[in-house]
Order: sequence, then structure tokens, then C-alpha cells
Amino acid sequence: MEIEISSCEHLMYVSEIQQEMYDSAQRRGTGIAKRSIEYLSKKISEGNAVVATENGEWVGFCYIETWSHGQFVANSGLIVSPKYRNRGVATLIKNKVFQLSRDKFPAAKVFGLTTGLAVMKINSDLGYKPVIYSELTQDEEFWNGCKNCVNYEILMKKERKNCLCTAMLFIPSNNDIKEVKNNEPQNKDNDEVNQDGLLSSGQITSGGLHYTNNNTKKKIDEKESNLSV
Repeated sequence: MEIEISSCEHLMYVSEIQQEMYDSAQRRGTGIAKRSIEYLSKKISEGNAVVATENGEWVGFCYIETWSHGQFVANSGLIVSPKYRNRGVATLIKNKVFQLSRDKFPAAKVFGLTTGLAVMKINSDLGYKPVIYSELTQDEEFWNGCKNCVNYEILMKKERKNCLCTAMLFIPSNNDIKEVKNNEPQNKDNDEVNQDGLLSSGQITSGGLHYTNNNTKKKIDEKESNLSV
């Protein structure tokens, strides 16, 4: 089995992944909101997801979302194909997507909402702690994703202070945050300039953004929504 950061070659699985996400939510009566083919395809093609495959079949999937201008990250839509369950696949995928989140957004808090004991155990092993809802992102787009859950009415009756889901949060260490700040690019006077007055062709990586010296920035899309796990 291969567990990889997503790329365009994984787009062939997107329809099956979308359907299983929806079917799983229906069976449980809670959880993952159905996402469009376009939405999931964007995640996959941008490398903001993890895909597990075996012998040409998809095995599992999870993707990254950012909230509150990159201050929070959620690993959303964790799903494993029914025929590959009870083999520890979810743990492997969660570990991989968590590391991807940390690599891309090292200063961000990583959070999740879940009713699943198995997911709580995985999160706990990764360093998440149970928290109250007010410690999570207050981005309205995130909470709008809860509208597809059968427990949404409970959430709103409790004024979004708690619900049936357990909130869990990973907070990066002060050293991680300091390292990000230390790696921030300095002003243009410190950059190497060629004879034409243009920046050289090297790259500087900082906090999940890759700066190329042709003044082009490949930015991570932050405007997304879904119920996280």
C-alpha cells in the first residue's frame, strides 16, 4: 500500500472518494458533509490531500483546510474504503496528513471535531488535547459546514459552545513559531539581484509559501469549508 501526498494522477479516484464520504456520513448519521467533485479535485491537484492506494484502487483519503487566515488548520474528510478497514489505514493516513499540515503551516494550530473514539485516540497520540469550542477557529465558513450534520440543531441551541462532537486541538511549540519567524524572508535589499535588476532564480520557503525569485508566489488557498476530523 502506498500513502502519498496527492497530485493530479490521483484525480481518477475522486468520484469514488466523494461517494464513500457521503455514504459513510449517512450510515453514521453524523460527520462528513458531502463535497463537490470540483472541491475535492482542487484539493487533490494542489497537493493539499493525502491518498492511500493499493493495486490501482483507492484505499483512503484526507485533506487539509485552513481557517482564520492560516492561524488554524483542519485535517478533514478522513475516509477509508470499506474493504480496507480494520487494518490501521486511518492511523497511517492521519499521521501523513498531520505531518503535511505541520510542514506547510508550522505555526498554525491543528484542530478537529469528531464523535469517533478511534479518531480521538489517533489525535491524542499526535499531541492533540480536548478543548472547549471557543478555542477553535471562529471562522463562520467552518461552522457553516456543520449545517449538513443531523446534530446541527443541538449545536445552535447550545450557542455553538458544545455539541456531541469532541473538540481537539494541537498547539505548536514556541520554538516552532520562533523558527517560522526567523525563516521569514527579509526585505528585497537582502535578496540577490542579477545584472538586469531582477531577483535570482533560487527559492525561499517560509511558513508553507514558496517564493520564487521571479516575484511569483504560489499561495495556499485558505477559503474553504468542511467538517473536520
